[in-house]
Amino acid sequence: MDTQRTRFALGLLAALAIAVPAVAADYQTELRPMPVDDETKAFIGGQGQARASFEGGVLTVTGTFDGLLSDATQAMLMESPHIAVPGKKSADLTVTRATGGQVSGTLRLNRAQAAALRTGRLYIQINAEKAPPGYHWGPRGSVWGWLLPAHETAAPGVPQQGGWFLPQLDTPKR
Repeated sequence: MDTQRTRFALGLLAALAIAVPAVAADYQTELRPMPVDDETKAFIGGQGQARASFEGGVLTVTGTFDGLLSDATQAMLMESPHIAVPGKKSADLTVTRATGGQVSGTLRLNRAQAAALRTGRLYIQINAEKAPPGYHWGPRGSVWGWLLPAHETAAPGVPQQGGWFLPQLDTPKR
């Protein structure tokens, strides 16, 4: 009788574990011009921010941008081999076709994309009309930002107090 109760209890726990949705995770990024040099500073510029939530295999991205030096033409979720290394397109996002506006998207991530998100290898890239088609040292794009776990951020010009967020150390390896 005790083994039947134990099996029942274990079966019930297993069923509950399967039925409970995955814990939601929040991510954030600052969208900034990258790369900029003397050759590109005349047509690459702007800034923005985005937040993302990941729950049940679905990534929801919302953000804003402004100050592009020409109208946005495309926004993408990109997958990188490492944090801060340019990568390849993973999915399209919706973007306002202006020098300022919104970027958004809801995407079901596959297992590889979810792993890339958890390890800091997904980023948002917004292209603009005047951004060059490519550079010998990297891809086109006006503003980029890597999606990293949500963390405390000091305001511009304010020294960061307390612990610092270090992406290579604070990004979960799950």
